[in-house]
Amino acid sequence: MPFFYDFHIHSCLSPCADDDMEPGNVCAMAALKGLQAIAITDHNTARNLRAFSVAAQRQGLVLLPGMELCTREEVHLLAYFPHVDAAEAVGALCRPLLGDFKNRPDFYGHQRVVDADGQQLAEEDALLIGALDIDLNNLCDLVRAHGGVPVPAHIVRGNGLVTMLGFVPPDAGFRTLEAPLGAMDATGYRVLHSSDAHNLGDIAEPEHTLPCEMTVPDILAWMRGE
Repeated sequence: MPFFYDFHIHSCLSPCADDDMEPGNVCAMAALKGLQAIAITDHNTARNLRAFSVAAQRQGLVLLPGMELCTREEVHLLAYFPHVDAAEAVGALCRPLLGDFKNRPDFYGHQRVVDADGQQLAEEDALLIGALDIDLNNLCDLVRAHGGVPVPAHIVRGNGLVTMLGFVPPDAGFRTLEAPLGAMDATGYRVLHSSDAHNLGDIAEPEHTLPCEMTVPDILAWMRGE
């Protein structure tokens, strides 16, 4: 049965997101808006996913574990995983690829690791919004090796695949793209329409559905074109 979703939401761990993008707030807003499934996609990290899995369950939401990764070419790539463990494993492998750049909370914003109730557990000191020292193809291979599905993010906006490279590489194996309605001819691809929310008000309204069962395995299968 089709269901309403938003598969591109940032938490308070992304420095560009509001500090109140905590698990309870985000999941309550998503439920209030009538969504049934969400993905948390922080920049180059999965450290808040476990807390969101608890908060999502409290609200009766399906949580699709995700991240928004940035390649060496500075292309933004959404990565969706079958479970939090897989996302955390890839996140741990990505962290050293950020290099030695440190966050400046006064300039970029805070990077808050929180529990399901929004209590701060730590503050990430690596600058999460930088590019990883890994190219697009190898990053896709890393995601897929952990059971995940790579999906190019906001492909015709800043740091989008088409904006940065000018085309969708035919050998990259993408079956799904994230794009706004009418942005380009996406013939041959499945398309996600998500909010890229950095504040509570921007979380998607119940406008877009997926034609698959509302389980993480079925969602990932749909993204793979199965």
